[in-house]
Amino acid sequence: MDKKEMEKCTCGCGGKLAITLSSVAIVLAGASAVFSYLSYQKASTPLTFLNSGADGNSVNFVEGSIAEVAEKVAESVVSIVTSIKSTSYFGQSYDSSAAGTGVIVTEDGYILTNKHVIDGANKISVVLDDGTTYEDVEVAAVDPLNDIAFLKIKDATGLKAAKLGDSKTISVGQQVVAIGNALGQYQNTVTSGIISGTGRSLTATDSTGSMAEQLSDMIQTDAAINSGNSGGPLVNAAGEVIGINTATSSTAENVGFAIPISSVKGMLNQLIETGKASRSYIGVYMVEITPEIAKNYNLPVSAGAYLYNSAAYSAIVSGSPAAKAGLKDKDIITAVNGAKIGVAGSLSNLIGEYKPGDTVQLTAVREGKEIAVNIEIGAYTK
Repeated sequence: MDKKEMEKCTCGCGGKLAITLSSVAIVLAGASAVFSYLSYQKASTPLTFLNSGADGNSVNFVEGSIAEVAEKVAESVVSIVTSIKSTSYFGQSYDSSAAGTGVIVTEDGYILTNKHVIDGANKISVVLDDGTTYEDVEVAAVDPLNDIAFLKIKDATGLKAAKLGDSKTISVGQQVVAIGNALGQYQNTVTSGIISGTGRSLTATDSTGSMAEQLSDMIQTDAAINSGNSGGPLVNAAGEVIGINTATSSTAENVGFAIPISSVKGMLNQLIETGKASRSYIGVYMVEITPEIAKNYNLPVSAGAYLYNSAAYSAIVSGSPAAKAGLKDKDIITAVNGAKIGVAGSLSNLIGEYKPGDTVQLTAVREGKEIAVNIEIGAYTK
């Protein structure tokens, strides 16, 4: 299999980078819908997750609570200021600057943001909510298959880390808040709304339309996503981050998108443990099952990941974790560690919650019978 074919295997399983997804994308508002990226002028600290048994997605806002949640999370929302080397029409080189948003995820300085916010930057600074500025900032890791980047403030201590929620249990109609801190005219923006949809796939383009990236399993919200909160958190009523704001529609009002937070936890855990991170990968080509797909392929389930490759190659990448675990062409994966595909998220995002080296149990249907397959997750490499 050549490099071009391997890069199609992006289901995690398998801003501005052009990527071809292997899954069949059901694109919001029809196949012609195109959405725009928002323009933008080894650690020891554990992740802040929910307490066992608690789920902040069941909490609703009450009078005055939006302001309280925004105030609580604001300390964790930062401005990311970048310096970019540009060339004028006459060939002269000059520095330009831009600003986006990020969210602190560990007390010792790991920052989560969009990849497109720091794309092309030769220098990155981070400005806290109180104006404190850090100049010694580096890119710790980027997700090759999603619009996600991790930054690290060198030698930082005592920062206010946001609490990360569980995007697997979100529901349509749930109330949310989007928060931004893009230095300048959009500092400390807060917008509210609801989750309008889940599992959305879209093509995101830059402002010129010359670069595009396929994004899948996105959270759709009518909370205003704008250039002030790109890279910032989408927050539930309990003050927990459930998504990272990423894109907005160029043609429709009140349509914004965020990347589910659960899909980035695997890389973040790996960063905390080792200081390095790779995208989790199992190595399959697959089709996301919808009722229409199930009918067309005569499948026994209406949701899941159908391991199928329309090309001459097998759906199972040779030598991959999937091959070693004994997965076969035309298997249907329906759950990851009990989290149901199509309800809790796509196969890609559910795998992304774990880090390379973790072992998870896949629930699958093979020749009409349900089976359990234990698989050790690998690291995606181009």
